[in-house]
Amino acid sequence: MHLTAYQIVAPVVSLLAILYAWNLVVRKKKSVWEACFWTLFWGTIAFITLYPSFLHYLSLLTGIANQENAVIVTFMGILFFLVFYLVVRLEELEQRHTKVVREIALREAGLEKNVKN
Repeated sequence: MHLTAYQIVAPVVSLLAILYAWNLVVRKKKSVWEACFWTLFWGTIAFITLYPSFLHYLSLLTGIANQENAVIVTFMGILFFLVFYLVVRLEELEQRHTKVVREIALREAGLEKNVKN
């Protein structure tokens, strides 16, 4: 198997990205779920780089004849999932922010005890 420079560099970059993601989990900056997804994404990039013939199977699986189009459609689906996930997370953060602001406002107004009863 003859490796090109890209087939050497891309898996190394992928490995560094995966290690960085898990380092963030250890430092409690990211969740395990995010690191797993990051690992899956960069692992897929490394796998496709090392085994480009896999794209043929992906095109057969999706029913799209052109391999490049199969990759684009697959990654667009992944990106749509990520956008959906981010929207859900953003809504959760907005709800938490509203709750915190409400509690601070009630505390400053001296109405905190009335709300708890």
